[in-house]
Amino acid sequence: MFAKVGIALACATALSIAAPIRAENPQHVQRLIQTGACSGCDLTGADLKELHALGADLRDADLTGANLTGANLEGADLTGAILKDTNLSGINLTNASLDRANLTNANLSSARLYNAETFGAILTGINIQNAEVYGSGIAAGGEY
Repeated sequence: MFAKVGIALACATALSIAAPIRAENPQHVQRLIQTGACSGCDLTGADLKELHALGADLRDADLTGANLTGANLEGADLTGAILKDTNLSGINLTNASLDRANLTNANLSSARLYNAETFGAILTGINIQNAEVYGSGIAAGGEY
């Protein structure tokens, strides 16, 4: 009897370790979707694919590992945001502020970055393949 319980417990533990962990705060995700304002929010690993949030306030938000594929954040304020390992492919960041944002290893492939502000941003390891970048501090072939 105890052996069966021990085996079941070991299997359940192994499955819970292998399952992906979503760490975003659900209330923060709802606040962003409903109001477009979520300064300082925990959106780690959130699925925000195709989010439409023009002028969103995401200052100092943690979006580590989030999926923002195809999102429209035109005019958004991402000052100081953490965007490490974030999927930003196909995103529209026209006139957005990425000042002091951490974009380490972010995927910006096919993104639109027209006049995006990047003063003091960490751009190490970003993917800008097929991105449209104009009037921004992001450039291929070197660090900003």
